[in-house]
Amino acid sequence: MLLVGMLDSPYVRRAAVTGTLLGLAFEHRSVSVFRHMDEFRAINPLIKAPSLVTDDGTVISESLLIIQHFEDLAGRSLRPVEASARIRDLSLTGIGIVAADKAVAIEYERKRPEGQRHAPWQERIVAQLHTALDLLDEAALGGEIAAGPELLPSDIAAAIAWAWPIDRE
Repeated sequence: MLLVGMLDSPYVRRAAVTGTLLGLAFEHRSVSVFRHMDEFRAINPLIKAPSLVTDDGTVISESLLIIQHFEDLAGRSLRPVEASARIRDLSLTGIGIVAADKAVAIEYERKRPEGQRHAPWQERIVAQLHTALDLLDEAALGGEIAAGPELLPSDIAAAIAWAWPIDRE
């Protein structure tokens, strides 16, 4: 299998970390959807990171689907088995993904020329990012993140969200 995309992407990183923790063998190729668009298009015409090329040549786009495929191959999930713990992990994972989504949106806004930026939109996504990070901080302080002997999807999503290089002032 071949996982394609830059590891500075929170989506590529989450898929790569999950596949590694599940013990799966895959190759990673750092191809940028921005700097190497033609090369990426040759792998996946959608130019979507991450992309996973399976052993039979099928291309899977979208990190959640790649992670689902990894879990199917491994025959297990990193999520807790017990229902309430599993639901809480899903909730915290979603918060981590929202934080990553908003951080990426902020980065894309910063790439726009100043005259094309919309201040109310920027304020909204910054507020959403801060809310998501605050919720993750509360969960961590409450012992819900990185609390067990094994990493859960919520731990991975939180670590990736916290590592994104965006000011949290």
